[in-house]
Amino acid sequence: MKLFITLIGLVFILEGLPYVASPESMQRWLRQLEAMRPEALRAMGILAMAVGFILCFFAQKSGLLG
Repeated sequence: MKLFITLIGLVFILEGLPYVASPESMQRWLRQLEAMRPEALRAMGILAMAVGFILCFFAQKSGLLG
């Protein structure tokens, strides 16, 4: 459970970093996202989830990360 809470905290840090580093760019990027079709956003989300799953899977199954 400790690892899970740490992971959630890390996700929040990484999600907030672009807003702190460059808020003007994030506003521009969010306006571009608003203009995209929902199907394109859904496809990007599925792709991001698949890449994340593959990274987690290989990190757990391979001995590369300790």
